[in-house]
This record gives sequence, structure tokens and C-alpha cells, in this order.
Amino acid sequence: MRDFAPIGQVASGPYLMVIHPAVPAKSLSEFIAWAKSQQGKVNYASTGAGGPPHLCAELLKITAGLDMQHIPYKGGGAVLPDLIAGRVSMFFGSIATLRPHVESGRVRAIGMTTTKRATAMPNVPTFIESGLAGYEVNGWYGLLTTGQTPRVIVDRLNNALRQILNDSDTRALFLKNGLDPVPTSVDEFTNLLRTEIVKWAKVIKAAGIKPE
Repeated sequence: MRDFAPIGQVASGPYLMVIHPAVPAKSLSEFIAWAKSQQGKVNYASTGAGGPPHLCAELLKITAGLDMQHIPYKGGGAVLPDLIAGRVSMFFGSIATLRPHVESGRVRAIGMTTTKRATAMPNVPTFIESGLAGYEVNGWYGLLTTGQTPRVIVDRLNNALRQILNDSDTRALFLKNGLDPVPTSVDEFTNLLRTEIVKWAKVIKAAGIKPE
């Protein structure tokens, strides 16, 4: 909040939780029950410590009372071969990345992290629908510029960004990839950042995640 000047939000979308088909669960409640029966033995992959997939899983651990082992990878491209091979059991990722593997049967979709189902995969329920009250992760994308940039310049950039996001072709492209375009004001995006910092600081502290 000190070093950057928020311009505006670009898009938002859910993270999709998937598991290897060998895991004996076809719903979130079944996965939680299975993981509790295997406390400490279940592992999950992430794209690196402190990244969104890691934080999604840690929030699941906290909310559902699970004990799972974190296996960090150097990016999503390294995760998928091991997930498909069954060397890791669970992963959170984007719809664009995971949908082809769900459709091919290589992985099984368990749930969406947002409060509403995704237009791109309407048959996959949300975590809240599946009975995990209070669990919500809304993956967002936004534009920021150098801190202390004059507000008049930030406002001009925000106006241009909103015009682009309201374009029908732009919206169609985002929706095709499982994202909703979200034109906001500068102040709305600033408030989102402040809220997210507070939320994830609590998860990071509870999970004992350290900078690397």
C-alpha cells in the first residue's frame, strides 16, 4: 500500500480444487472425511510457498481442521505431471489450466472457491454449497503503478481500463477462460487490497508461512 498506487481491478474468478482419481472422494465432504481418516498422510501440491494455491489449501486446512503435508513446486507446469501421475493428491489452480484435465478424466474436480459457481464449469459446486461455511477465495487480478503517482494520472488510467473491460470482445475472452471482468473505481480496488491483506495475513500467521 506504500510502494504501489492501485489503478483498478481487472478480473476475478475462482480457484478450482482437483484431486487425483485414485483418491476415494467425489465431493468436498467425502474428501474432508477421507483426509481426516489419514491425518498427516495426505499431501497437496502448490506452485510455491505463499502463492494462491498454497494459501487456498492452508485456508481449507484451517476451516475444515485438516492435517495435510505441503509439497511446493516451482510453478504450475511442474505440478501437473505429478498430480496426473498420483504422486500428489490435491491441488488448487485456475479453470483455464485445469479444465482440460478434468474433461479428460486425468483429475477430478471437487469444488470452486467462490460463493457462486463458475459460468465456465457450472456443474462444479462451490465449497459453501458443499457445506464448508465461511470458505471463500476470490482470485483477482488488478493493475497498479508506482507509488505516489499523481491521482490525476491514476484516474486517467482507471477510466481507460474500465472502457477496455466493458468492451464486449474483452468480456467474452475473459469469460471463456473462467474469469469475470470487474471494472472498479480506484477507491473500490484500494479497499479490496486492504481487505485482502488483513484476511491473508491471518492465514499466513496461522499456517506459520515464512518468507523465502
